[in-house]
Amino acid sequence: DSGLRFHYVAAGERGKPLMLLLHGFPEFWYSWRHQLREFKSEYRVVALDLRGYGETDAPSHKENYKLDCLITDIKDILESLGYNKCVLIGHDWGGMIAWLVAICYPEMVTKLIVVNFPHPSVFTEYILRHPSQLIKSGYYFFFQMPWFPEFMFTVNDFKVLKSLFTSQATGIGRKGCRLTAEDIEAYLYVFSQPGALTGPINHYRSIFSCLPLQHHEVVMPTLLLWGERDAFMEVEMAEMTRIYVKNHFRLTILSEASHWLQQDQPDIVNKLIWTFLKEETTRKRE
Repeated sequence: DSGLRFHYVAAGERGKPLMLLLHGFPEFWYSWRHQLREFKSEYRVVALDLRGYGETDAPSHKENYKLDCLITDIKDILESLGYNKCVLIGHDWGGMIAWLVAICYPEMVTKLIVVNFPHPSVFTEYILRHPSQLIKSGYYFFFQMPWFPEFMFTVNDFKVLKSLFTSQATGIGRKGCRLTAEDIEAYLYVFSQPGALTGPINHYRSIFSCLPLQHHEVVMPTLLLWGERDAFMEVEMAEMTRIYVKNHFRLTILSEASHWLQQDQPDIVNKLIWTFLKEETTRKRE
């Protein structure tokens, strides 16, 4: 309905159950490459470029990136792909969107899987009480400035972008699957296009128009995966998320893993997702 064109990469046969993958920041469909290969045997796996990212259209005004627009995008995409429900998986900012889609359109989500992002109500409550998380989320505030955040990412041949994935502080750790030179090149190619950073940063420029959210319950079986060495999100929020899920809730925290969990530990992540998908989780949590 928005009139925007969305780019996605798909694997698996049409007609199989849909698995929809929502990436985080600063990423694009490519962050799900390991899952596209893994789940195509039983699913139609679709990895989107979110509004403003990669080859998807990027409206110029920040008002076009409010969370309700992003939620509606997912509903529209589901319908345009010819489905009325899916397994929904989101990482980081894509995790925020996944939680909200599950809350607003529960009939569309058979199972919810979120990677390294707590329930949005947990996030907003926690950040107000814990200065340490407020500091880790400082980039949310930095991104409110016009043009300067985009400029900072481009300085020194996109050094900030590269270091997010590779530095000791924020990147994939020693025991993870490091990004290859080709992987880094893919990210640099996408984000070095003219204006390619403005859409992604506009997602954050609109966040304060939507938060804090009302307390909302999630009613479908939910899996939360968390890399404990996440430099941006405190692990305490993962366990707190449990109170908002009124169904089977499984939390798995991987001690050696970073924020970039599905790229850092793809084999373990894929195995945990398979286990969750094959579980009969119709029973309500006591």
